[in-house]
Amino acid sequence: MNDLLLRNGVHMPLLGYGVFRISDAVQCERCVAEALQTGYRLIDTAASYFNEEAVGNAVRTSGIPREELFLTTKLWIQDSGYENTLRAFDDSLKKLALEKLYREGCIRAIGVSNFEPDRLADLCLNHEIAPMVNQVEIHPFHQQPAAVKVMKTFGVQPQTWGPLAEGQRNIFNEKRLKQIGAKYGKTAAQVALRWLLQRGIPAIPKTIHRERMKENRDILHFELNQRDMDKISGMDIGHSEIVDVRSVSTAKWLNGWKIHA
Repeated sequence: MNDLLLRNGVHMPLLGYGVFRISDAVQCERCVAEALQTGYRLIDTAASYFNEEAVGNAVRTSGIPREELFLTTKLWIQDSGYENTLRAFDDSLKKLALEKLYREGCIRAIGVSNFEPDRLADLCLNHEIAPMVNQVEIHPFHQQPAAVKVMKTFGVQPQTWGPLAEGQRNIFNEKRLKQIGAKYGKTAAQVALRWLLQRGIPAIPKTIHRERMKENRDILHFELNQRDMDKISGMDIGHSEIVDVRSVSTAKWLNGWKIHA
């Protein structure tokens, strides 16, 4: 099974391709085109990545029917509020070449990113349409079991934006992951991604190398046994080494970053 079913009945691919920090338009368009050619059907971008237009160009010229694709973008903090949200969303749709599809009602699901359990609960309990997806940092070193439990309680699908820990703790050469991978003929990265998928957590690994795109997708036809799953579950250090989304300094930094005038 290569996808999962969201609460609103929409199918979302288990494995996607992320374009965070690929701000060069030419490189981004090439990478997305190669990802689509490799077989990816979920592409993840954001207004703050400054590459929606490049993603849209690659999608438009790919020749792949739109109904086969699942595109994710994110509005920035600066655009909170009713009118600002509508304006920012229209801008993203134009850059992604989706205006016609939007008018036809083809926007599939509403999601959020980096919502901690308390904030997510408040949102779900006080809105008519609760988010279908919450994109957060999850990987072997930061597994967030309590947060995942809350998401599932409210019918919100967890998705990880950092499935390979952004290279932290030398994950690509991590001893336990490599030992497990040797049994299956897989790399440490493939083992980490497979562990996520078997937990029901879709991943959006980012790479600019076509061979890595293929390698990251080559995890759909093997399965880790429970003992190996448990070994990886024992790798959790219980906190992020990338960003503390609950700190005051992080909140100040994010709110001080303006992506448009």
